[in-house]
Parts: sequence; structure tokens; C-alpha cells
Amino acid sequence: MAKTSRKRKEVLAKFDKSTPYPISDAVNIIKNITYTKFDASVDLDIRLGVDPRKANQMVRGTVALPHGTGKTIRVLVLCTPDKEEEAKAAGADYVGLDEYVQKIKGGWTDIDVVITMPSVMPKVGALGKILGPRGLMPNPKSGTVTMEIGKAVLDVKAGKIDFKVDKTGIIHASVAKVSFTSEKIIDNAKELIQTIVKLKPPAAKGTYIKSIYLSSTMSPGVQIEPKSVTVI
Repeated sequence: MAKTSRKRKEVLAKFDKSTPYPISDAVNIIKNITYTKFDASVDLDIRLGVDPRKANQMVRGTVALPHGTGKTIRVLVLCTPDKEEEAKAAGADYVGLDEYVQKIKGGWTDIDVVITMPSVMPKVGALGKILGPRGLMPNPKSGTVTMEIGKAVLDVKAGKIDFKVDKTGIIHASVAKVSFTSEKIIDNAKELIQTIVKLKPPAAKGTYIKSIYLSSTMSPGVQIEPKSVTVI
């Protein structure tokens, strides 16, 4: 534990936690304070000036990150037989219906995204108590309930992510890997933030973007100056 404590002290000495940094500086700091032996994820935590308990202040959506997330996304497509070849051709990892419904009921959730079609939602809906808490429940608003199965799979594999403000008013999202160039991390971060800005609810009053923090897996967060990501 002492060794970990010293390492953390070394990390914290490299930046000021109370100072907002331009995004370019924040990315460089994250790259310099990440010591994991694996390729760590780069995450954004964006606190919004909304009350997510009110339906007219809910913020959720999807964004296609220009450089992808760097993650291998495991996609399950629950569909009728006539759509199976389309799903497989697009790169879905698992394709089927009844056998996977039963498998999920048995506790299997070794997947990252579930895509389905409107006609089979009654069967998928029965899995809500399992998929919902894990953020895996398909939703038309996120593009995961659609007749365009192939396109949905391609979009997810290419780096399309969905986001939703949590009950504390924060959006959490992974936008890159530490191994990405600084420019690619910045591009992805800006794309997400600017998408969130466009989704500002008319009912939200006062400061919309309250704070933005950038971090990597197991690193402390570095505060970003909102103006550096063209947030007004």
C-alpha cells in the first residue's frame, strides 16, 4: 500500500487539481500520469446544470466518435431469421433470438451492446431486469431498436456510443484509449461535448456545463477549461 501511496503522490504533484486546464494540456497531463500496464481508457465526466428527475431536463443521445473508442465492442443482435445474415455481414459477434434470450435469462451478459428490431421487442422486454441495470437494454433513441440492423452494427463497431445523464446530473463516457494521439483524444472529446451542448433542454436554466473532468483508468481527474472545447 505504501508504494501505491507514493506513486499517487507523484501523480498528484504533476498538476493542480483545483485548476481548469485547456483540453490540450489536460490530455498531455493524463498521458503523463497514467501508469497502468494495459492500454487505459480515457473518460469524460461532464456535470450538467439540469435536474434529471424532471423529464423535460433529461439529456441523452448518441454520438459517433471520429476516431472510435479503441475498444473491441461485443455486439449481440436479437432478430428474426431473415435479418441474421445482414447482422453477421456487418460484424455482429452473436446473432440469434430464442437461444440468446434463454442464455441471458440464465445470467449471461458477456456483451457490450444489444441490437434488436421492433417486432421482437416483446421477447427482449422480458429481459429488462437483467439488461437494464447493466445498461444493455436496447432503445429506439439510441438506435439499437431498428430495422436497419446492419447499419446499427456498423455504427457501433465504428465508435458510436450512447450517453445519458445520471441521477446526480453527470454524464460519464469513455472516449478513447491512452495510446491514441493527443489530437485524436481531443477530437473525440470535443465531439461528445459539443453534441451534449446541442442537446441542452430548453427547460435548463443557468450554467449548463458546470464542470468537465478528464481521467484515465485508475488516474485522478484533470479539470478542463470549458472554453477550450468551444462550450459557451
